[in-house]
Amino acid sequence: MGAPGASGVVFAAAVVAAVAVASSLCGGARAQDMDNEWARPPYRGYFGAPGSLLPQSDVDLLEFPLNLEYLETEFFCWSALGYGLEGIDANLTGGGPPSIGGQSASLTPFVRDVATQFCYQEVGHLRAIKQTVRGFPRPLMDISAANFAKIVEQALNATLDPPFNPYESSVNFLIASYIIPYVGLTGYVGANPKLLTPQARRLLAGLLGVESAQDAVIRTLLYERGMSRLASYGVGVAELTAHISDLRNALGRRGVKDEGLMVAPGMGPEGLTVGNLIAGDHLSLAYDRTPEEILGIVYGTGNPAQRGGFFPQGADGRIARSLLQSN
Repeated sequence: MGAPGASGVVFAAAVVAAVAVASSLCGGARAQDMDNEWARPPYRGYFGAPGSLLPQSDVDLLEFPLNLEYLETEFFCWSALGYGLEGIDANLTGGGPPSIGGQSASLTPFVRDVATQFCYQEVGHLRAIKQTVRGFPRPLMDISAANFAKIVEQALNATLDPPFNPYESSVNFLIASYIIPYVGLTGYVGANPKLLTPQARRLLAGLLGVESAQDAVIRTLLYERGMSRLASYGVGVAELTAHISDLRNALGRRGVKDEGLMVAPGMGPEGLTVGNLIAGDHLSLAYDRTPEEILGIVYGTGNPAQRGGFFPQGADGRIARSLLQSN
């Protein structure tokens, strides 16, 4: 099936970005101790960057997403350009190790253009965060075809032959892309009410708006292909997204915070559609996740203290390190 018209993609992206930014800006001025997770006293100051005095809790909550931003940068840049962050700005790596298994993907010109834009957007996100907080070097990440294949097999509870390869085709790349950005944007939604300062909330709103737009573009491109079947595996695109979302819900261990492109009758917006272009709760509001949930998902273990998956040596930052040390 051909690529959708530019206006359709732009419209979907613009709508979800606007909704996400508006929701982010409504965060309260006080930290909310949600299950006693990462709400700290507001008087521990820290110079995150020159001229940027933030409470320690804001620093921690803004540094944590660097893990996901590094991951998205590496996957999108390798897929689109054939190289990672070193080929764009080695200083942004902070001297961290190169990613495992990145390679140029076999993409149509249209999808490569989308991936290229996503790549450079993620580079901008790294710059924005590191201009606000000190950050940390790029952690070791596994973006190999073998790692994505494990995730898809885990989602389908089946051994695939041939193994899933995210770099093999445009549709495979889009399915692999479905796996990553949505997790990060739910983390931004979860962090919003815990941030104390306008500076931190403004940065988060800007990041969330673009991450939500990226997710909308990915879902739109997959939605158009929703009824298409992956010939090698006998599963439809929409069906596979549902399995991936179910897996993330299971690994997050906090109920349903993830939905595929098609849902059961009565589960879509206002209970009136089975099409589910944008994931949202019963009021069509974005789902939120905590750092613990996110780490359980990206580690592939369901346990924020048990590293693995995309982060063989674990994620970095005070939040992630403290959870690893608690094991």
